[in-house]
Amino acid sequence: MRIGPVPLPSPFVVSPMAGMTDTAFRRLVKRQGGCGLVVSEMVSSEGLVRGIDRTLEYAEYTEEERPVSIQIFGGDPDRMAEAARVVEDMGADIVDVNMGCPVPKIAKHHAGCSLMREPGHAATIIAAMVKAVRIPVTVKMRKGWDDSDLSAPEVARRVEDAGAAAIAIHGRTAKQSYSGQADWDFVAGVAQSVRIPVFGSGDCVEPEQVVERLRAGVSGVFVGRGVLRNPWILAQAQDLLEGRAARAVSAEARGRFLLDYMQLLLDERTGESEGFRHVAPGQAMATPAPPRGRERWVINKLRALCTWYTKGMEGGSQLRTAVNAAESVPQLRELIEASFLSGARPVRSPELVTR
Repeated sequence: MRIGPVPLPSPFVVSPMAGMTDTAFRRLVKRQGGCGLVVSEMVSSEGLVRGIDRTLEYAEYTEEERPVSIQIFGGDPDRMAEAARVVEDMGADIVDVNMGCPVPKIAKHHAGCSLMREPGHAATIIAAMVKAVRIPVTVKMRKGWDDSDLSAPEVARRVEDAGAAAIAIHGRTAKQSYSGQADWDFVAGVAQSVRIPVFGSGDCVEPEQVVERLRAGVSGVFVGRGVLRNPWILAQAQDLLEGRAARAVSAEARGRFLLDYMQLLLDERTGESEGFRHVAPGQAMATPAPPRGRERWVINKLRALCTWYTKGMEGGSQLRTAVNAAESVPQLRELIEASFLSGARPVRSPELVTR
C-alpha cells in the first residue's frame, strides 16, 4: 500500500478531526498498532504562509507518527501552493487538501467542501500544489454538495488528472454533515473510476465495520469518530484482517490511555516534549503556555475527548459529568484512576472491552 512513493504499513488511517486529533492523540493511537497513516487537523494555508504561531501548532507532529500527512485548506491556488511548500519544508510525508469540510465559515471562503462545486478550480489548486512540491498531494472530499450535486466522480477524475496521488471520500454530502448514513456503495463506485488509491470514510465505529468496508472495494479506510471512542479500533481491525481475533481492551488500558494523553499534553505545553517537527526555516516556535493557561487547556482537551471516549460505556454519562466538573489536572487524574484503575467500580463496554 503506497501513496505515491510513501509506503503505508496498514490501510487504516486516523482521520483528521478539528480540535481532536492533535499530535498527542495521534501518537498514542499509533502506539496501539494497526495505523498506517495519521493526518493532522486541518490547517489554514494562509496561516501557514504567514507563519502564525497558532496555525503552526495545528501542524505539529513527531517522528513517531510517520508517515504523517498535514491537511491544509484554502481556495487560492498560489497560496495553497506556497502553503504546500511550507508543509514540505516541515518535513511532512504528504500534504492533503481539505475539500470535505461542510462548516460554513470554511465553505464561504471557497475552501473545504465548496471546492466540490467548482471542479475545474479544485483541479487548478491541485495542479499548482503538485508543481510546487515533491511530496505527494492528496485530497479528502465528500460525495458532493447535496443530493442534487454529487460531484465526487468528476472531482476525483479532475484531481487525478491534475496529479493527486490519492483521494479519500466521506460517503455523505456537505448538506448532510454527519446525519444519515455514509454511502459506501457510492464511494466504491468512485474508486473503480480512477487509477489512484481511494480511501473511504464514514460510520466505522467497530473493527468489523472497518474490515468490511476495506473489502468492499476501496484501498483503505479513514476512521474518525470510531478512533475517538476506541483508540484500539485500527489495531483490532488489523487483527481481523490478518485472521486473528480482535484484541481485548481492558478498563485499565483505557484509563492508562487517558492518563498518558494528559501527560503528553502537559509535556507539550511546558516545552518538554522532544522530537517536534513543525517549524519551517525562518519561522519561530510557538511559546509554551503559562501554567494556569496550560492546565485549563489540558482540562478542556480531556473534556472534549471524553465526550466520545465514554460513549457506550457503563456509567459513561456519569463519568462525563464528573470530568466536566473537574477543575484541575490532579482532580482529573484521581477521577480516572478511581474509574478505571482501582477496581472499585469497573467501567465496561460490551463493544470495546469484552471483545
